[in-house]
Amino acid sequence: MDKFTTLTGVAAPMPLVNIDTDMIIPKQFLKTIKRSGLGKNLFDELRYEADGTEKPEFVLNQPAYRNAEIIIAGDNFGCGSSREHAPWALLDFGVRCVISTSFADIFYNNCFKNGILPIALPQDVVDTLMEDAGRGSNARLTIDLEGMKVVTSDGTEFPFELDPFRRHCLLNGLDDIGLTMEKADSIRGFEEQMATARPWI
Repeated sequence: MDKFTTLTGVAAPMPLVNIDTDMIIPKQFLKTIKRSGLGKNLFDELRYEADGTEKPEFVLNQPAYRNAEIIIAGDNFGCGSSREHAPWALLDFGVRCVISTSFADIFYNNCFKNGILPIALPQDVVDTLMEDAGRGSNARLTIDLEGMKVVTSDGTEFPFELDPFRRHCLLNGLDDIGLTMEKADSIRGFEEQMATARPWI
């Protein structure tokens, strides 16, 4: 998993509330177990007409936001079913951070396991960031995980809180497998001890 330290990029404003996981990646794209290739279907029903042509009014189809790495979203982002394909699709598109007033618990937890930073901030701060993001590609947000702050294009800083363990995992690029591998020496020692003490196993 890639480390997350500081990210400066374009933020796409998506003021919709209750964006659920089926909106993020519709059910017909859940057949794969690969984490790659889902980005093209991110927000599929919002991005495309039935014939596959783009809907020009959708934010990620607009030139300023085609390469957005941050999403500023309405309340309760990631609600609905618990599909891990939702953060996979966001990450494959290039999104590394989502900012909202609140997140569904399972989606929130899945983000950290896939290198995405979900940040919960008060409504007035999200409104300010939404307005800043609306200025297009000239307005670039900075997400400083080490400093625990969001910095707007004009230099205004907004602190955020995050569980220290989750912060440690993102800063060091550690998913569940990575966390286990940090204990590789201890695991190997235990296995060797067990092989000596109980050779019949």
